[in-house]
Amino acid sequence: MTKEQKNEVIEVLKEKFTQYNNFYVTDTESLTVAQIGKLRRACFDKQVEMKVAKNTLIKKALESLDGEKYTGVYESLHNVTALLFSENPKEPAVIISSFRKSSNGEKPVLKAAFINGDIYSGDNQLKALTQIKTKNELIGEVIGLLQSPAKRVLAALLHHHEKQAETAVAE
Repeated sequence: MTKEQKNEVIEVLKEKFTQYNNFYVTDTESLTVAQIGKLRRACFDKQVEMKVAKNTLIKKALESLDGEKYTGVYESLHNVTALLFSENPKEPAVIISSFRKSSNGEKPVLKAAFINGDIYSGDNQLKALTQIKTKNELIGEVIGLLQSPAKRVLAALLHHHEKQAETAVAE
């Protein structure tokens, strides 16, 4: 790879790191070409971008953006690395989990995840990451919580009104 090609890869990676608040660093070593293709299709179907790059180029791209912010990710840059970029913070975790189940394997391995400024290191974080609430899910829960007291007040008023109506009819 020429220096010019390396610089192009670094620029593409910098764009992706800037574009997305969430990315996953995975180890895809020992996956077959067919499995990689299947993983790419799963990512494409869920609007997750998958990029494979050399660890040194990934590190250079991250360092050129903000050396301190991504410090926790650097230790995960070893072996074969595939990056999964997504707007949805939990979608890559769901893809990895379902891919493992369908292939009865332990790959791809989650090396790290960078989600809205927080770093999750290690494969043991995968289950927790599949349970992260998306922005829309959180908004739905808040709306549900806000509606709940109003519904109880209305139900109480309606119940009170019905009791008064029953009492008036009985008299």
